Amino acid sequence: MAECPVCAADIQLPEDTVKGELIECPDCGTELEVTSVNPFTLAEAPSEEEDWGE
Repeated sequence: MAECPVCAADIQLPEDTVKGELIECPDCGTELEVTSVNPFTLAEAPSEEEDWGE
Protein backbone atom coordinates (compact mmCIF):
# COMPACT_ATOMS: atom_id res chain seq x y z
CA MET A 1 0.00 0.00 0.00
CA ALA A 2 1.21 3.49 -0.82
CA GLU A 3 -0.11 6.99 -0.33
CA CYS A 4 -0.84 9.47 -3.10
CA PRO A 5 1.41 12.53 -2.56
CA VAL A 6 -1.28 14.79 -4.01
CA CYS A 7 -4.54 13.76 -2.29
CA ALA A 8 -3.23 11.35 0.41
CA ALA A 9 -5.42 8.49 -0.83
CA ASP A 10 -4.28 4.97 0.03
CA ILE A 11 -3.34 3.13 -3.17
CA GLN A 12 -3.07 -0.66 -3.32
CA LEU A 13 -0.17 -1.71 -5.57
CA PRO A 14 0.31 -5.22 -6.99
CA GLU A 15 3.25 -7.27 -5.66
CA ASP A 16 4.92 -7.17 -9.08
CA THR A 17 5.06 -3.36 -9.17
CA VAL A 18 8.51 -2.13 -10.21
CA LYS A 19 10.42 1.08 -9.53
CA GLY A 20 9.78 3.67 -12.22
CA GLU A 21 6.35 2.28 -13.12
CA LEU A 22 3.69 4.90 -13.83
CA ILE A 23 0.27 4.56 -12.26
CA GLU A 24 -2.79 6.75 -11.93
CA CYS A 25 -4.29 7.65 -8.56
CA PRO A 26 -7.82 6.20 -8.51
CA ASP A 27 -9.08 9.11 -6.38
CA CYS A 28 -7.60 12.27 -7.96
CA GLY A 29 -6.40 10.92 -11.32
CA THR A 30 -2.87 12.27 -10.95
CA GLU A 31 -0.21 10.33 -12.85
CA LEU A 32 2.30 8.98 -10.32
CA GLU A 33 5.70 7.33 -10.55
CA VAL A 34 6.76 4.52 -8.23
CA THR A 35 9.99 5.84 -6.67
CA SER A 36 10.62 2.90 -4.32
CA VAL A 37 9.21 -0.59 -3.87
CA ASN A 38 10.42 -1.40 -0.35
CA PRO A 39 8.47 0.35 1.08
CA PHE A 40 6.27 1.59 -1.73
CA THR A 41 6.61 5.35 -2.27
CA LEU A 42 5.09 7.49 -4.99
CA ALA A 43 5.81 10.90 -6.49
CA GLU A 44 4.08 12.95 -9.14
CA ALA A 45 5.22 11.72 -12.54
CA PRO A 46 7.31 14.21 -14.49
CA SER A 47 5.33 15.90 -17.20
CA GLU A 48 6.71 15.42 -20.67
CA GLU A 49 7.13 18.45 -22.83
CA GLU A 50 7.08 18.52 -26.56
CA ASP A 51 10.51 18.37 -28.19
CA TRP A 52 10.36 20.48 -31.29
CA GLY A 53 13.97 19.70 -32.26
CA GLU A 54 15.32 23.03 -31.17
